[in-house]
Amino acid sequence: MTKVLVTGGLGFIGSNLVPELRKRGHEVWICDLGQSGVPGYIRCDTSKYRQLERIFSEHDFDYVYHLAAEYGRWNGEDYYENLWLTNVVGTKNLLRLQEKKRFRMIFFSSAEVYGDYEGKMSEDVMDNIAIKQMNDYAMTKWVGEMQVLNSAAMFGTETVRVRPVNAYGPHEYYSPYRGVIPMFIHKALHNEPYTVYLGHKRIFDYVEDTCRTFANIIDNFKAGEVYNVGSKEEWEHDIKYVSDLILQYLGKDDSKVIYQEAEPFTTKVKHMDFSKIRRDLKHKPQIPIEEGVPRTIEWTKQIYQLR
Repeated sequence: MTKVLVTGGLGFIGSNLVPELRKRGHEVWICDLGQSGVPGYIRCDTSKYRQLERIFSEHDFDYVYHLAAEYGRWNGEDYYENLWLTNVVGTKNLLRLQEKKRFRMIFFSSAEVYGDYEGKMSEDVMDNIAIKQMNDYAMTKWVGEMQVLNSAAMFGTETVRVRPVNAYGPHEYYSPYRGVIPMFIHKALHNEPYTVYLGHKRIFDYVEDTCRTFANIIDNFKAGEVYNVGSKEEWEHDIKYVSDLILQYLGKDDSKVIYQEAEPFTTKVKHMDFSKIRRDLKHKPQIPIEEGVPRTIEWTKQIYQLR
């Protein structure tokens, strides 16, 4: 049986990935910041080396999915100390332990590393073009990737990097720092105003599709590889389309919506290339946004007891 640790396992993607890994017969442990009674849980702040070291002194893992991170551009502005400590120092701590314990790692970066690039975002763009990251969150994710590459070169560690692209779905609780889908749903359910920036396009990936692909990495682990992980290139939509879907499902009009021109310091369109995950990781998205958004709305209504 393969023994796996998921850092940040109580978070949005982690809480969807853990049951997928367990369903496949892996022994899965979780570490995160909060107190929890869920099976296989260990409380740990990855930015504190001693706390991580304690876990690895008691367990030998075959794989570590390193998801523990502070998320989001504006979160990174307001809580930059937490952002840099968790995303950069936390990753360095884990790499030091990987150099000793020799487990294989899946490091979660972000499509935000592509920054101001306006072309088709294939994984090798970062190797060929000087990219300007547009916020601290994107910077920390790229620093994390460079840390991983340096550790591999210096110590022979084996890591796969993944760059998730706008995952959404159940277990993503609302906060002002989350993505547009949970924010739009929360605001619409509470009849509160929200802003839609026109001209922005994104590819959204339902989290169950995402996590099946992440789980597949164990079955075809290629050390040193990096993957964009999203849905399908043809599932690219205007942000306004997402807002309209939510309002239509809830039977509401857009009288509370504020329409503005392009948001500053944000890439308007991200044209992604997912050919590598189809080739290596059997990536096969099944849930288009027209189906995923209603599922997410129903989960939100249930979890917040809104009917």
